[in-house]
Amino acid sequence: MIMNKASVLARYGMIRMEQYAIRKSAGFPTINQSIHAFHSLARAQQQKQVLLDLSYDIIKRNALKDGHNETPKPPIIILHGLFGNKLNNRSIGRNLNKQLGRDVYLLDLRNHGSSSHSPVHNYSAMSEDVRHFIAKHRLNAHGGPIIVGHSMGGKVAMMLVLKNPKLCSMMVCIENAPVSLRPNAEFVDYIRALMEIVNDNGKTIQTLKQADEYLAGRIGGNELVRRFLLTTLKRVTIDGSSPSSSYTFQERIPLSTLKDAIVKGEIAAWPLDPAHERWTGPALFIRATQSHYVVDEYLPLIGAFFPRFETRDIDAGHWVNAEKPGRCAETIADFVERHED
Repeated sequence: MIMNKASVLARYGMIRMEQYAIRKSAGFPTINQSIHAFHSLARAQQQKQVLLDLSYDIIKRNALKDGHNETPKPPIIILHGLFGNKLNNRSIGRNLNKQLGRDVYLLDLRNHGSSSHSPVHNYSAMSEDVRHFIAKHRLNAHGGPIIVGHSMGGKVAMMLVLKNPKLCSMMVCIENAPVSLRPNAEFVDYIRALMEIVNDNGKTIQTLKQADEYLAGRIGGNELVRRFLLTTLKRVTIDGSSPSSSYTFQERIPLSTLKDAIVKGEIAAWPLDPAHERWTGPALFIRATQSHYVVDEYLPLIGAFFPRFETRDIDAGHWVNAEKPGRCAETIADFVERHED
């Protein structure tokens, strides 16, 4: 559907009003989205943003199969979501490496996985880290890398291409949209439950089974989500005890920093405006049909930021990249091959 500028801006205003109503009904501060975006950018500017060197894995292309003398194809960079890490995307990465015959980089974003920790956790800082990674590893040759992001990583990918229009050749956003939403109270509950396991100090929770049972009692949810959340903790021997006796859990990632970012709206925020930023490269938005992260009402706004966007739906939940990595990879590979021809 083709929309003129007036209709796009009108729809943008309607989405703002709908989000205003959602925030008001849920008891959250009813701040106008544009004001919220302004303050989000102001916070980002006030905070000292130090670039971090990101931890990563690389799945190398098979030179024997793809040809030693063939010009390398643009690499793929995959970004995980909140609470995730580079290991979450191994399956989809291997699939893309096999189908597209190119290097695939799996990154840990700041405050996640093996990457360094920082009190600053917003999309400006995260996207700058990725830009720094691309420059440091000289990945912007051959047309620029293809950036892929899931959930929080999807917003990082969107901001990266919008703020650096010539850096990447294509962008794939899985399960997110360029909109500001109310902070997700469920995520705060997740962190509180995980911190309670850590603060137990091994008194009643010493095994993964006990930790999972505690999470099930606190947050419910399915086993897949709980297993995913438990990857943010590590099981260690209590000091002074024998290896076969007492254990406790420690944080792998700075849970209090992430909780602070969630509560302040940094994770749910989207500080950019299509009147000032737009990207005309090929953009794919993958939606999970059992999720509500990318509803039809957001499509006009997506088009305002990304006029060459297209969507594909996959029957799965929000963690579609983990539930159906093969289907995700097929969808992305089809998109890449069509736009490289």
